[in-house]
This record gives sequence, C-alpha cells and structure tokens, in this order.
Amino acid sequence: MPGAEVTDALAGAAARGTRMASICTGAFALAAAGLLDGRRATTHWLYAQALARRHPRVTVVPEDLYIDEGQVLTSGGVSSGLDLCLHLIRRDHGPRLANQQARLLVAAPHRTGGQAPFIDLPVRPEPSDSPALYDWALRNLHQPLTVDQLAHQAGMSRRTLIRRFHTDTGLPPMRWLLNARLARARELLESGDLTVEAIARHCGLGTPANFRTLFKAHVGVPPRTYRETFNSAAVKGN
Repeated sequence: MPGAEVTDALAGAAARGTRMASICTGAFALAAAGLLDGRRATTHWLYAQALARRHPRVTVVPEDLYIDEGQVLTSGGVSSGLDLCLHLIRRDHGPRLANQQARLLVAAPHRTGGQAPFIDLPVRPEPSDSPALYDWALRNLHQPLTVDQLAHQAGMSRRTLIRRFHTDTGLPPMRWLLNARLARARELLESGDLTVEAIARHCGLGTPANFRTLFKAHVGVPPRTYRETFNSAAVKGN
C-alpha cells in the first residue's frame, strides 16, 4: 500500500487537473488516493480480485486492456501499458501519429481481445473436502455431465452438491464445468494441432459452432485466434 505522502501527491495532482494514468498494479495507488472511486478501472488480471476487495467503490473490469475514464486511465498487465500510451497519442493527436509510433515500436496500433485470453480459469479447487469428485469430473469432461450425475458420483443430494461447489469454487456446478471445459480446450489449442471439431468433442463443448461461440464469449477471441497467439508451432505447421 502506498503511504500518505504518495496518495496525497496523487490526489493533489488530480485536483490540479492533471491527467492520471496507471500501468499494471499502479491502479492500486490511484485507488488508494480515491481517484478511482465510482469509476471503472482495470489492472493485471491476476490482481483484479484483490483490487476489487480492497476498494469496493471501484468497478474493476479485469478483461479490458485499458480503461479511459476521462481524467483517469488504467491499464492491465505491463504490455497493456503500451496499448494505453498509444491510445493517449491517438486521443490527443489522432490515429495517424499513433500508427506511426506503433510502427516504430513494432507494436499493433490497436489490439482486440483484451486480457480475457490470458486469464487463468481456476479448475481444481484447493483445498477441498471432495477432491475425488473434481478429479472424476475432469476425467469425464467429454461426457454430457449433469448436476444429478455429479451428485450421484459424490454420494450427495443435489442440494448438498450445489452447496459444496459454491463453498469450494464460488460457482454453480454447471458454470464450473464450463470453465473446466474451456480450460481444457485452451490447453489443447496451446499444445497440439487437433481440429476444432476434435477439441469440441474431447471437451464436451458440443458442435464446432457451439464451441466457437462459447469460446469467443468467455475467452474473448475465437479458437483460431487463440491458437495463433499461444501455439506458434501449430501455426508454423499450417
């Protein structure tokens, strides 16, 4: 946590009309100075929950690369700071200069997809009173699992199972299953060259069209784009 000297300096600068911007966890300093209260903000996805817990008056959006709230701007991970800087050039001086600077930096003038493709999807909760249940579910993601099947496997009532999942993961069982399937799909896209159809079948995500729709909605980019980003070997082999 920044000390009073730092937060007072930040608050004073903002009061004088200075535009404030943070990169990565710098958002914590702006929040501590009260500059993000009532505003949307982002930070590195790994620390987004901590920022939200520590500063409940801030609306934390971990998926975005950067957020422009006028006088106060925040960005995600370190590389997102470059996106934010190019955005500021674009905002103040227009797209032509921003594009010129992006070429000099060998960077994309504007990236799409946000931080969502980089965010880990927690799957196996630690600790848990029912580790065997989660292991069994992860081994059977290709099956059309239901809440009743999970409850039967765990030897619990449906209601008890739902409470267990909320306690262990903070999620309903079916949302946890979706996260687990998407996490498995990401692993397969990163490490192999299976077709979209094969990955959808292996992960229990239905048809290729359904897989693409779910992946884009929850990860932020289509499966092909994700593979091109995280699996250079597969891309070079095409």
